[in-house]
Amino acid sequence: MIAGTEAATRPFSEQAVAAAGRTAELFDVEGATHVDLYDKDEHVTRAVAKLTEFFGAHLAA
Repeated sequence: MIAGTEAATRPFSEQAVAAAGRTAELFDVEGATHVDLYDKDEHVTRAVAKLTEFFGAHLAA
């Protein structure tokens, strides 16, 4: 999961990752709120880079 460090919803992400499987991880986007991850380029770019890395490592080609 990806969460902004300033997101009010971050505790929900922490709970979900704790309950998920062995490959689950929580990636923090420093300084971002929940909504920032939708429309602020600097935060979206970091989130997409992490998704690309994670899926590349965990999905079959």
